[in-house]
Amino acid sequence: MCGIAGIMSAERSVNAQAVRAMTGLMAHRGPDGAGLWEGANGRLMLGHRRLAIIDPTPASAQPFVADGVTLTFNGEIYNYREIRAELTTRGHAFTTEGDAEVIIAAWRQWGEACVEFFNGMFAFALWDTDKRQLFCARDRFGEKPFLYVRGVGFFAFASEFKALLALEGVSSVIDTPRLARFLTVPADGLDRGETTLFPAIRQLPPAHAASIDLDTLTMRSTCYWSGQPAPEVRHLSAHDAANTFRDLLTDSVRLRLRSDVPLGSCLSGGLDSGAIVCLARHELGESVPYHTFSGRFPGTSADEGAYMESIAAATHPIRHDIAPKPSVLLDELAQFAWANELPVDSASQYAQYCVFRLARQNGVKVLLDGQGADEILGGYEQYFTAYLRGGGRNSPLIASRYGDALTQVQPWHAALPTGLRRLLARSLNKGSDISFGLTGDVRVERRPPPANLHEALRRDALDGFLGTLLRYGDRNSMAHSVEVRLPFTDHRLFEFAQGLPAEQLMGDGETKRLLRQAMNGILPDMVRLRWRKHGFVPPQVNWLHDGLLKAVEQVVEDPSLSALWDRRWWRSAIRRFHAGDTTQAAGLWKVLATEAWRAHFLEPAARQHKFQPLL
Repeated sequence: MCGIAGIMSAERSVNAQAVRAMTGLMAHRGPDGAGLWEGANGRLMLGHRRLAIIDPTPASAQPFVADGVTLTFNGEIYNYREIRAELTTRGHAFTTEGDAEVIIAAWRQWGEACVEFFNGMFAFALWDTDKRQLFCARDRFGEKPFLYVRGVGFFAFASEFKALLALEGVSSVIDTPRLARFLTVPADGLDRGETTLFPAIRQLPPAHAASIDLDTLTMRSTCYWSGQPAPEVRHLSAHDAANTFRDLLTDSVRLRLRSDVPLGSCLSGGLDSGAIVCLARHELGESVPYHTFSGRFPGTSADEGAYMESIAAATHPIRHDIAPKPSVLLDELAQFAWANELPVDSASQYAQYCVFRLARQNGVKVLLDGQGADEILGGYEQYFTAYLRGGGRNSPLIASRYGDALTQVQPWHAALPTGLRRLLARSLNKGSDISFGLTGDVRVERRPPPANLHEALRRDALDGFLGTLLRYGDRNSMAHSVEVRLPFTDHRLFEFAQGLPAEQLMGDGETKRLLRQAMNGILPDMVRLRWRKHGFVPPQVNWLHDGLLKAVEQVVEDPSLSALWDRRWWRSAIRRFHAGDTTQAAGLWKVLATEAWRAHFLEPAARQHKFQPLL
């Protein structure tokens, strides 16, 4: 896990000071070292910040150069040992024990198809001297960022927005309508496609690779993976499917336990993180110390302590807990906003930020986490609608376990134009839709509802909010120089689940049915058979009462409040919250978080010293 940056020019020399500044702004991503490489007679510079995880010796420092190829790489290739063994049989020799050298050898062996062999999270740029070509690639789910700018006479890339915004000519102006859409419908995300919230900055989409020609800066981009269902699993029995899935997930965990530095797991008390901790303990054995890190909310319904205890009793980890507090959040709001770079949709991301810091404070640089299981395996109760629409069998268990999952009816006013809905809401002093508190009409892309469960999962996993959740995980972990690995985003699991009948994913009123069956006898039943999903969500209403609401009031009354917000509406929302209307909590958080982002990221990024990319 690292920070990468670089600038390529068609004609002029690259300003080395600019690349140093870019990597310096990402020192948190790689505090273990920095590197700069110059090539193509000064027309190309690659920068790197190192977080040493695999082969932490100086020999593996980056940018890594071998056989006329130079690499700057962020992430991990988990199956690098298997690829290395294959390449050795094909005549390649290695001088290090790390995965960077494996990427270069794979490039020399298979060219652009090398990415198809990688099981990992990665974003990298590779310069081939002979081909005069820069090859860039990003992992299948987009766990690692690859942001870039195509300027006048240059191409620049980096792991974070702040690095690119340090370049002269790269504007910090944002796409306000897109921000408004994200605030209104977070599932549409800010991480879909090539565009970003900053029109001047683009991103390489997940599962894409790109080649940039040195002389013309022409960019050719291709998608190398589309998550096609595994055809051979369609006719597996439920028993065989569960066993096969358990083997795949176990192997995914095994690969992600490879580390030359201390590692552990996040433990929320849920099915996903609990499964990972149980499988990790089985792989490591009882004698190996294994750390878990948890966020707790004592005295509230959001606390998952009892479920954590049941998992700990079965796995005997070294436990570390933290109880995030709203007062500390306010003290750290500036650092939190600077680290995240874009507005944060939920207070749960601050709790995640605290858990990752706790790991670093205890000397653990690598964490396994359960992110991605819900979107890949059907973990949300709203998926039952798509399940039934696609022909899934109804069951009384759906209604008894998940309450309103099937009875959520759109109110009559939902079909009205936004302006009229806003007028009614303000006249009646009712409603919690955040769009009522925005100054302009928000045009939201209304995609047709998914035809079946598989389509719903594919949409959310590959083109929905999962991408935003992965960005949160990247920024919150990297803020504390911690690498987070996600066993459920192994592409083999997605292909397997997509190939199974829907009944094996959500039949008989079970969310994540496949995982529940696969973990029978491994994960305590108290967790495995828990039907209502809680999730890692702080008690946001309590937090507002404990200090956040006062901060929201100050933001709403601040003369510099963004023109995005309707001040009168939020004054009313605050009064309604004081009167006991807790439906306003999510919107009040978004006002606070978005204004904090403007004050502590957007404005500082615009004010920072700018560097000319070229000499």
